[in-house]
Amino acid sequence: MRLYHSPISEPVSAGRIPMFWLLPMHPPGSAIKLRSVALASLILCLLVLTACVSPQATQALITVHLTADGQDFSIQIPAGSTVQQALDAARLTLKDLDRAEPAVYTVLGNDATVRVIRVTEKFDIKQEVLPFKQQTLRNESLPVEKEVLIQKGKNGIQETTFRRVYEDGVEISSAPVAIQSVTVQEPVPEIRMIGVQTPFSPVSIPGKLIYLRDGNVWVIEGTTGNRRAVLTTGDLDGRVFSLSTDGSTLLFTRRSTEEGQINSLWAAKIPVSSEASQDQELINLNVHNIVHFADFVPNNNTKIIFSTVEPRAAAPGWQANNDLQALTFSNTGWTTKWTTLIEPNSGGIYGWWGTNFAWAPDGLHLSYARPDGIGLINYKDGSTSTLLPITPLQTHRDWAWVPGMTWGPDGKVLYTTDHVAQTGAASPEESQLFDLTALLLESNSPLSLVSQAGMFSYPMASPMQKNASGEADYQIAYLQANFPTQSETSRYRLAVMDRDGSDNRILFPAEGIAGLEPQEFWGAWSPGAMPDSGNYNLAVLYQGNLWLVDVTTGETVQITGDGLTTRMIWK
Repeated sequence: MRLYHSPISEPVSAGRIPMFWLLPMHPPGSAIKLRSVALASLILCLLVLTACVSPQATQALITVHLTADGQDFSIQIPAGSTVQQALDAARLTLKDLDRAEPAVYTVLGNDATVRVIRVTEKFDIKQEVLPFKQQTLRNESLPVEKEVLIQKGKNGIQETTFRRVYEDGVEISSAPVAIQSVTVQEPVPEIRMIGVQTPFSPVSIPGKLIYLRDGNVWVIEGTTGNRRAVLTTGDLDGRVFSLSTDGSTLLFTRRSTEEGQINSLWAAKIPVSSEASQDQELINLNVHNIVHFADFVPNNNTKIIFSTVEPRAAAPGWQANNDLQALTFSNTGWTTKWTTLIEPNSGGIYGWWGTNFAWAPDGLHLSYARPDGIGLINYKDGSTSTLLPITPLQTHRDWAWVPGMTWGPDGKVLYTTDHVAQTGAASPEESQLFDLTALLLESNSPLSLVSQAGMFSYPMASPMQKNASGEADYQIAYLQANFPTQSETSRYRLAVMDRDGSDNRILFPAEGIAGLEPQEFWGAWSPGAMPDSGNYNLAVLYQGNLWLVDVTTGETVQITGDGLTTRMIWK
């Protein structure tokens, strides 16, 4: 075999013809023939190699025009690209608020235009002045037409936060961030007191008579002619109106202006003078929606218990939780977290209306009243025990009847109203008979004291007194229905009896005069004997005014005449 050198001088590589051909040896005469064979082989190899190589296609490009940050330019990107791919190719980044037109997921065509819009936002706070209101209080202890400024007015401040949106530096919108503005400083109303003529002679009284008049709190002390306003917010709703054991602190509810809230719970020290009233500081307890109950724990001026409801649009305006919560507060406004004594529950039959609670004077017992029964609560563990099962009243209305209750001052007897069976009633629940009943804790047995007193009799026990024989005793005051079998719509009269139901007598108002409109908080016992007569009196609400009724003689004295009083405490 001979070695023939190829005329091709390039080095050997993939896809190229080798430089050397190994051919078999032949006689010299056949060289031309061999060359022809080699050339044919070379052409054949070239054809085979060409057929084995894949064709290389070039991808089409499109032109896209971009506008961003005040500049216009064009780029070329593969056909079928999206706006986001075009931005990536142009090294343009969208920040959180930025956007592109068209949207980033849009597939682009040739000569498409893409605009990058830079979006920024700015928050501005706008302050507005809330002008103070003017209030005028009528005072029967001041001379006629005499006017006294008892509180200077002060404007409040309201803040609204606006969000301003800019696109490429041009403002396109401005809107409030929240639906409601924030009041950073409440306006203080200007309060002027004006004297009004009064035909009522002053009467000396023991203790302090605190009463709620037109949403404000007043105190009568020493004599009924000595009156002063101690809380003048004008928004107390009267659902809670309670005084601490030592008489220093008032617990009360105020109407709420917040959507979805019925009211809010507050506390305040009772100022000792008119000058101190002007610097009155209120303590917001951050508790809302109290309809039935809130009170101090006995002998504790900073610990309270309360029960809540959930507001509802439908009547009666709430759904009771029938719970019992506790918290402690300080005079600086600090409060503890709630401690749950009773978890929210259904509250028995007609429990949607709610449950009332009452402390025994010694603080050893806590009673409850609900439409289907009266019972006791263990304050330590929240357990309950029933004293008197009650047949619930079917009112066929959007309210439920809950019996009133009061503790005897020795904490041994609980007085309440029982719903009893009535002959001829369609069902026991529709009976219209209600008896005033005593529940003796020692024997755990009910004792009917007054038959057919009426559903709104609301008994009230007096403080301990000395009876004719010098022994400690007490009396029970209650409301007696004029028409007992129609006691839902009947007017009532004030009655007083001894604690065992004896010596029962009607005191007020006199025969022939319109009776009392029944209400749960219709009056209060004097904390001691009256200085002039030596007898105990009852303060009674009649036609929106305060009256004093001597429970021994039946004599009455009217002490207010504006018809605006709704609650009272006498301690």
